Amino acid sequence: MTSSALPVVVIGAGPIGLAAAAELVVREQDVIVLERGERAADAVRQWGHVRLFSPWSEVTSPAAVALLEAAGWEHPDRAAYPTGAEWSRDYLEPLAQLLGERVRTSSQVIGVARLDRDLLVDSGRDEQPFVLHVSSPGGTHDRVLARAVIDCSGTWSSPNPLGAEGYPAAGEDAATGQVLHGMPDPVRDLTRFQGASTAVVGSGASALTALIALTSAPLHTADSRVVWVVRRGAVGSAFGGGELDELPARGALGTRVRTAVQEGLIEVVTGFRVSAVERHGRQVALWAADGRHMDGLDQVVGATGFRPDLTFLSEVRLDLDARLQAPTALAPGIDPNLHSCGSVQPHGFEVLAQPERELFLAGMKSYGRAPSFLAMTGHEQVRSIAAALAGDLVAARAVELQLPDTGVCGGAGLFDEEPGAGGGCCGTDPGPQPLTLTAPAGVAR
Repeated sequence: MTSSALPVVVIGAGPIGLAAAAELVVREQDVIVLERGERAADAVRQWGHVRLFSPWSEVTSPAAVALLEAAGWEHPDRAAYPTGAEWSRDYLEPLAQLLGERVRTSSQVIGVARLDRDLLVDSGRDEQPFVLHVSSPGGTHDRVLARAVIDCSGTWSSPNPLGAEGYPAAGEDAATGQVLHGMPDPVRDLTRFQGASTAVVGSGASALTALIALTSAPLHTADSRVVWVVRRGAVGSAFGGGELDELPARGALGTRVRTAVQEGLIEVVTGFRVSAVERHGRQVALWAADGRHMDGLDQVVGATGFRPDLTFLSEVRLDLDARLQAPTALAPGIDPNLHSCGSVQPHGFEVLAQPERELFLAGMKSYGRAPSFLAMTGHEQVRSIAAALAGDLVAARAVELQLPDTGVCGGAGLFDEEPGAGGGCCGTDPGPQPLTLTAPAGVAR
């Protein structure tokens, strides 16, 4: 069988992986989607209680909508904001069902290579199809051949540790029962967090969401203690864009947290870089590199971001930015020290392509360690990739997208200095920055 007769394989049946499959189906391209979970959108279900800060109109792919509506599906209220569970139930699951046998669940990709070639071999490399090594329950090992691969596996399965140096802090692994990398669920985690002493480590939108949950009923009671642990020397822009944010639901996160801090519901500890986690019976203590420590904690929420899992791509050739672990051509436009998710540079298939011909990173995976990915960005990414794989380079290069801006920079890579101190995209008064990009949200938001 020649490579051209083989399907395109999409890794991950999340929002962007399913959108990629829809784009390929619309263009009459054979596609297989490999999902590690038991059902499509498995990762989204894990934070299903969280409400997105993008409305329905921005979290559905045009190609997917076209397929679904042709089958009698009705689009939810475009102005409403779904939870992760609603996003999955009312859109992602119906889309996966419509794609049918193209979506293979319980299929974890553990390796991608060229057929009969390891990373070192040059000879005939581009002419060989891809072979994906797939692990399934029961220990079975399958090989799936593909003419192209779109990696939409996201980053949800690879949360960053509490340790400020990128590695787990001393004792962190031993305290896994008291460290949650995710969003506290008022139903699932009621007994775990209600009335507890909890530290939230992190300063992004996930940290703000966790802080709101922990200072609201039913998790918050008169006995509750909530500590916000920020690595930088000041909270500053960690409160988000507020009224400057063109996604009002996202801007409201920071406004609510600021109010909770002012009302004394949240203790703020800045400049605290976790170096150790100590267990003391049913409680834990956090130690900082400067010798400070925080005792009497029942739980810790790690909202320190995510990173891509590159282990199963070790036998293909990648060109990734050394810091962000995102495609090198994309990295300057998504650097969180300089850009918000709405000020990304235009990018399509050419920016996402890897040196390994017909291998693309898309969705959250394409952002590497950078935060603030939007579903709208992913939808346009895979539209461009699908057009290129179908041979329509004119459509593939005609990338158009208007993204809502945060009004502030993320500053995720800064130490103690605040974003904007050296200019950047924010300056001293960024104001709204609506963009129309021509020629580019675990968890997409």
